[in-house]
Amino acid sequence: MAETKYGKLIVTELKKDIVEAPWSPPISKAGGGKGGRILFMDDEVVPGAFYIETVWILPRQEEETAKRVGTEAHTHDYDEVIAFYGTDPNDPGDLGAEAELWLDDEKHILTRTCMVFVPKGLKHCPLTFTRVDRPVFHFTVGPGKMYF
Repeated sequence: MAETKYGKLIVTELKKDIVEAPWSPPISKAGGGKGGRILFMDDEVVPGAFYIETVWILPRQEEETAKRVGTEAHTHDYDEVIAFYGTDPNDPGDLGAEAELWLDDEKHILTRTCMVFVPKGLKHCPLTFTRVDRPVFHFTVGPGKMYF
């Protein structure tokens, strides 16, 4: 962003050299018709900022879905919100996909646009998309300075 008094607070490029958490699979940058990370913010990108990450999840061939490794079970020492948004403008509540998300020992099948509040210390994931018919906008946010 332009060098102005507050321009440094506006992030338009993906953070370079993102260190993946041990429970996260490598995620590439979105673009060129492929899903992946859109933007990522934390204390390293903008000093004082909390963690937030945005991702496009796009339809893929069935054999690619079977090979996809989801985020593994883990906990944080901060609260987190995990969100999934469908992209059908005629029915924004329809996720256009099916995802399996575990909260502690409960399996939840997500087929509707939703936000999931994860209190600090609650084991969550694995997260696995079992079907993606239309693009899904996904983000996570937590008041921790880094995603760990």
